[in-house]
Amino acid sequence: MQRAQLELDAPGLDRPGTVIRYGHYGRPVIVFPSEQGRAWDYESNGMVGAVSHLIDEGRVKLYCVDSFDHASWSDRGLPLEERARRHHAYQDWITEQVVAYVGSDSAGAGDAIVTGCSMGAYHALQLALTRADLFPIAICQSGNYDPSTWHGWGERGDAAYFTNPVDYVPHLGGDHLDWLRSRLHVVLTVGQGAWETHPTGSLPSARQMGHLLAEKQISHDLDVWGHDVSHDWPWWRKQIAYHLPRYC
Repeated sequence: MQRAQLELDAPGLDRPGTVIRYGHYGRPVIVFPSEQGRAWDYESNGMVGAVSHLIDEGRVKLYCVDSFDHASWSDRGLPLEERARRHHAYQDWITEQVVAYVGSDSAGAGDAIVTGCSMGAYHALQLALTRADLFPIAICQSGNYDPSTWHGWGERGDAAYFTNPVDYVPHLGGDHLDWLRSRLHVVLTVGQGAWETHPTGSLPSARQMGHLLAEKQISHDLDVWGHDVSHDWPWWRKQIAYHLPRYC
């Protein structure tokens, strides 16, 4: 399996960001780590191995990226609005620096899949909803999609609103909603076992987001696994091995 690691400038963030590429050919898949994770976490936790046959067969190329959650959503000392503004800098890094690299490295870079586990699932959904021109497929595993529940405090302004799918999806409409309906597909997968309800809120959040997407007739799958399925890597490996082959 071909593997390459590089550092990309990250204007507005506190350090360059790491990207690790796996594979030689195939549909690009941008992978977000779990909360405060680094680009190598996906490999370290067996997720790359879980889809290695797709990589070896030239069906996908994974681009695993750093998070910068430590400077945004995970910094409880900041009010929610400032956390959301800092998230925008991270999103700009993805859509400008990372996408430019993917575009120079892979054909079909404007048709990439985004995926992630736990907080990485939020990043995948947020990018797909706001930049479906780049990311028409999101595979979201055990996410919580309401940042206002993440120990938020302070007044909420535009930045918090537009980074919270629970806030803005109910108000989607017009030509933009029609375009999303024609372009976007979201997979929300979650278990019913340990840590999926408490303390993560992943199970109720997935069900809520599935309901909101259904109301807007945005294509999606709400895939709820069994009561033995916990918020943890062994199950996430099984889920990505099941879902990713459907789109490459």
